[in-house]
Amino acid sequence: MITKLLSAILLLAACPAFAQTYITNVTVADVEKQKLVPNQTVIITNDIISKIQPARVKIPGDASVIDGTGKYLFPGLTDAHIHFFQNGGLYTRPDVIDLMSHTPYSTEMKLAHQTMEDKLRRYLKNGITTVVDVGSSYSYLKQRTTYTDASYAPSIYITGPLLTTYEPKEYKNMGDEAPFSLVKTVEDGIKMVQAQLPYKPDFIKIWYIAGADGLDKEASAQKNLPVIKAIIEEAHKNKLKVAVHATERITAQLAVENGADFLVHSVEDEIIKDDFVQLLKKNKTVLCPTLQVMDGYDNTLGQKFDISNHELSTADPYQLGSLLDLKHLPDTSLINRYKRIIRSAAYQSKTGQTNNICLENLKKLAAAGVTIATGTDAGNIGTLHAASYLAELKRMQKSGMSNWQIMQASTINGAKVLNKENEFGSITVGKKANLLLLSANPIDSIENTTKIFRVINRGIVINPDTLIAETPVALAQRQLNAYNLRNIEAFLEPYADDVEVYLFPGKLLYKGKEQMRKEYSGMFETTPDLHCELLGRIEQGNVVIDKERVRFSNKMIEAVAIYHIENNKIKKVYFID
Repeated sequence: MITKLLSAILLLAACPAFAQTYITNVTVADVEKQKLVPNQTVIITNDIISKIQPARVKIPGDASVIDGTGKYLFPGLTDAHIHFFQNGGLYTRPDVIDLMSHTPYSTEMKLAHQTMEDKLRRYLKNGITTVVDVGSSYSYLKQRTTYTDASYAPSIYITGPLLTTYEPKEYKNMGDEAPFSLVKTVEDGIKMVQAQLPYKPDFIKIWYIAGADGLDKEASAQKNLPVIKAIIEEAHKNKLKVAVHATERITAQLAVENGADFLVHSVEDEIIKDDFVQLLKKNKTVLCPTLQVMDGYDNTLGQKFDISNHELSTADPYQLGSLLDLKHLPDTSLINRYKRIIRSAAYQSKTGQTNNICLENLKKLAAAGVTIATGTDAGNIGTLHAASYLAELKRMQKSGMSNWQIMQASTINGAKVLNKENEFGSITVGKKANLLLLSANPIDSIENTTKIFRVINRGIVINPDTLIAETPVALAQRQLNAYNLRNIEAFLEPYADDVEVYLFPGKLLYKGKEQMRKEYSGMFETTPDLHCELLGRIEQGNVVIDKERVRFSNKMIEAVAIYHIENNKIKKVYFID
């Protein structure tokens, strides 16, 4: 194998017909040894890293050159836990909150397919060159082939429907769109693994839920264990790894003892003991902690939003905006019930305890050398695709993991999930050129993972700013989202520095972003229940017309706002009362 690899590299280097890119004078991150190597030249031939050597090197005239002076080259990031069938917005999990009378789930499923390319572009823009869909459907196994060779798309690893011992009623009878397959017997488990094989999944996923059958957790876990074991054995027989959703210590332990390769959540019901830690090490089980996904649910359904400027500027603005819809949807009894429960002292105490257990468990596992892979569980309510990645890194940091450990979890360990560490995940000769060229060092600050100069995907150098086209409606939606969150900096971001604000048809109210700051800052600070509901929107060329209903304390106003966009900024605004 090694001989063949070396021969291939030598052939690529010797043949002038191959495209080459030289990244010169760059600091290279060795994530496996946790060290930075300065003044290096990295040579990419087609989509492979073909050579790494000290900076002084003769460069062929037909090669592309990137000056890496002052920059840091890291492997591309991996999000080892996402779901394409979920959009991240309010309507994506009808089994959690049923709003189907407002937005039919069929509409939401159709939107998920339509926006799959947008999700992929956002991942790549955020430096994520590999995504692992840990629970999908047959329809997405088919659709993913569309993006196999797309330069704008990360590499996609994906499973079929979750094989589960409990199926929410909202997902029954959905055909190829079904994200769950209910397994009642050992025979069911074997047949359902075999049913996925023609679709060529990259692995098999089990949803190991204990207690839904009315038994206590341990009795329920033991009752379902023969089914879990049969699925794992059948998957392994067909050379497929198995990921398991197991959030209780007992389900996680039983799953690993019976061959699970990848635990996709933290143990959240108790502090793990050393024997559990050693079990994971012995079996070389990878664990993905997904520390912040429940915050997305709690913050949304409890209407206590904590959405960062990074998320406001990088997330799908329409899905982010939907999270705020609970402020105006008509089913107030349902909405207020969720809000009351989640804000209660008892719920907050339980949530705080669970979060602390997860952080303590991750600290133990990382310190013991268990393989940790970064994953967000993106697609769940409030966990927005791509934009939520930084929040997950910060939560891992809060557990006590060092920045080097976090970068390992986000690169080489993500590759280990599916035994792909010899293909990508580190900057090594012969590996795929899926790389991240940063303007600042993430070892100094984990937020520097967002300071992306270039993304190299499949050997193709991409300016991240070219991946998502700015549109007039996206600008209008971003400022609306920030308005509803009373975030003045994010609100001003879509506007031109010399923006002009008019009372229709032509009375100038004020001019300039700084004057706009003065006009809105005070209102944001003194009106905590400020909320704008979008009643209708028309896009015509570079003009967006929004019909709005705005609540100021107990006062409701309906108005029309007309946004004129120039050079990807809102240049003029006309208000019609």
